[in-house]
Amino acid sequence: MTTKAVITGIGAITPLGLTASESWEKLRLGHSGVSHITSFDASDLDVQIAAEVKGFLPDNYMDLKASRRMSRFAQFCVAAAKEAAQDAKLELTTEEKPRAASAIATGAGGILNTFEEMGNYVTKGPSRVSPFFIPLMAPNMGACQVAMTLGLRGPALASTAACASGLYSFIEAQQLISSGMCDVVLAGGGEAALHPVAIAALSNMRALSRNNNDPEGASRPFDQERDGFVFGEGAVVFVIESEERALRRNTKIYAELLGGGLSCDANHITAPLDDGSGAAQAIESALQIGGVEATDISYISAHGTGTALNDVSETKAIKLALGEHANKVAVSATKSMVGHLLGGAGALGVFSCVKAIEEGIIPPTINLHSPAEDCDLDYVPLKARDREVNYAITNGFGFGGQNGCVLLGKYH
Repeated sequence: MTTKAVITGIGAITPLGLTASESWEKLRLGHSGVSHITSFDASDLDVQIAAEVKGFLPDNYMDLKASRRMSRFAQFCVAAAKEAAQDAKLELTTEEKPRAASAIATGAGGILNTFEEMGNYVTKGPSRVSPFFIPLMAPNMGACQVAMTLGLRGPALASTAACASGLYSFIEAQQLISSGMCDVVLAGGGEAALHPVAIAALSNMRALSRNNNDPEGASRPFDQERDGFVFGEGAVVFVIESEERALRRNTKIYAELLGGGLSCDANHITAPLDDGSGAAQAIESALQIGGVEATDISYISAHGTGTALNDVSETKAIKLALGEHANKVAVSATKSMVGHLLGGAGALGVFSCVKAIEEGIIPPTINLHSPAEDCDLDYVPLKARDREVNYAITNGFGFGGQNGCVLLGKYH
């Protein structure tokens, strides 16, 4: 008998707030977390805007020694994980810890430390390179640091699949629980990769919005005036438990994690398949694995980057996967408010779905004033919408053609 996986705790560090409740409140109200870059001097760059996490102080979440041995992305993940554990009132006995896992994804890991230590090597010499550089930059350290912080002695998994990374964590979590291998998984994703070199590279690729004069209006998924995505950072982490354990603890259950689907376009290093068939395959797989009909879906938290190719391809994918029902589904893009969290984007999409299921409120796609010609679904423009949501999916598509879709449902 397959064990159900349920979500019992949420934690978030985002450009909109340093808690899940603050982040959700601003998402619901359609606030933007995009502004001019403050973490470094961007005056020489063509792109001078980003969705930064503001006011984050590691010392509020961990001791100084621990924080110095973590990259910024791992600090975000630990902070979000601690909030999620507190929200779930999670306490693990010695006997339970070997059956508790972490699955924390990222796209770039500790890339900021790579840039920093390369600078130290070039300007100060080999002796000035940090002895902690390797564990600082390693992508698995978000998962490992969460495990060390909370005493999780089961698997520590760290999938890296570009902008689809965050969704892999939830598929892994559901599989760990449904197979009976684990009873608890801390699952999510995080990213902190804002650096002049990264901004310059993506700008030269023409992937980023250059709307420096209007930061809050720069991220425009599905709009005819869109000109690229906005770089973001942050982390979202959930406590996912077996149904049996959650019921035994008599804890709040936000939603059921039904699984997900994965695919690869096998087409191009950056461009999606024109017809959306690769992404549609992931959506169809998620529905099949979760045992849910396309007509049951009420809400889709879109990948919705605001790039010319992605928005059209995703629209086509939704139509391919859902058929005529695609026109009845509410679709919204949280990246319009928080930018693109890369490896954390999928976890933010799950967050949007879980809160929509819990509260019956679908967050908006802000800055959507004139939908593009080939973007003709219901993207919940400008203002949140009240709607009962029994089943929701969230999409994530990464460079290299990696596609992910996670399915969530109201717990019954």
